Amino acid sequence: MIVVAIVGLTWIAVELTRFLMLVFAAVVIAAVFDAIASWLCRKSRMTRSVALAVSVIGVIALFTGAFMLFGAQLAREFDTIRETVPRALQAIEGFLDRYGLGERARELVEVGGKDISQLASRAGGYALAAGSGLADFVLVLVAAIFLAADPAVYRRGLLLLIPAGAEKIAALALDDASRGLRGWMVGQAVSSLVVAALTWAGLALLGVPAAGGLGLIAGLLDIIPMVGPVIAGVPAVLLAFTVSPMTALWTLLLFLAIQQLQGNYLQPMIQKHAVDVPPAVLLFAVFAAGLLFGFLGVLLAAPLTVVVFVLVQRIYVRSILGKPIKVASGD
Repeated sequence: MIVVAIVGLTWIAVELTRFLMLVFAAVVIAAVFDAIASWLCRKSRMTRSVALAVSVIGVIALFTGAFMLFGAQLAREFDTIRETVPRALQAIEGFLDRYGLGERARELVEVGGKDISQLASRAGGYALAAGSGLADFVLVLVAAIFLAADPAVYRRGLLLLIPAGAEKIAALALDDASRGLRGWMVGQAVSSLVVAALTWAGLALLGVPAAGGLGLIAGLLDIIPMVGPVIAGVPAVLLAFTVSPMTALWTLLLFLAIQQLQGNYLQPMIQKHAVDVPPAVLLFAVFAAGLLFGFLGVLLAAPLTVVVFVLVQRIYVRSILGKPIKVASGD
């Protein structure tokens, strides 16, 4: 019976992986709302409910404003992009022909064209997936608001499910996880601000249109380790083509430099200072989360690693093994 129960619970956990990741996403967003609302309450005479409403509206407005600013600029420049990109590609092809690399490049383009055609043929399925993702986002956002409205209720409810002998350790572990998430948010906020500022300044110096919107988008997408800068770089390069192919090349180099700075130095060091999680652990956790949970795992890899790291330290290393270590989130 014990073996059957273990197998059954394992099967349920595997089947509910996506659901559990959505729950964790709601907890992370709730922690963001709670941190902003608590700060507003300390700095002003706002009530908790008003501060929470301001934090929710502010975060949504920030994301919406960034993408609307970029979208409007991209729409205005679309005709220019459509005319400029083919000419730039022809110039690149001629350059490669002079060095004997043109044929190989054309073969790669042909293969890429077939892949794009296959993607286009599956557009309906991707549209359905996007619709499902939007529904998941709305669900997570609403759940996050409920969680942030009164987190103590859910904390007490969770502790009631814990055996009395382990309740104290569980309470300490929850406090550690909460502090760990707050530390991660501080580090991530600093990293996002630096990336947004560097991108904005670099694109403005290069004369790329919508430098402010692109910089803001780069800062917001910085929350996705390694993948975020790539996503942010694609529209920036397209808009840079409206200036010149050389500007597009410099824009690509700019994003590569910022990505290397952010991924290999800035974010790991900031997160280590804020949460004291070793940078290599955060780096490899991204790959592991992507393999286990897909894109959602990559998106939540950093906060998930922070929570798991402090829980292992508190529950396993300190409580079970009895070793006197300092928990990463602080005691």
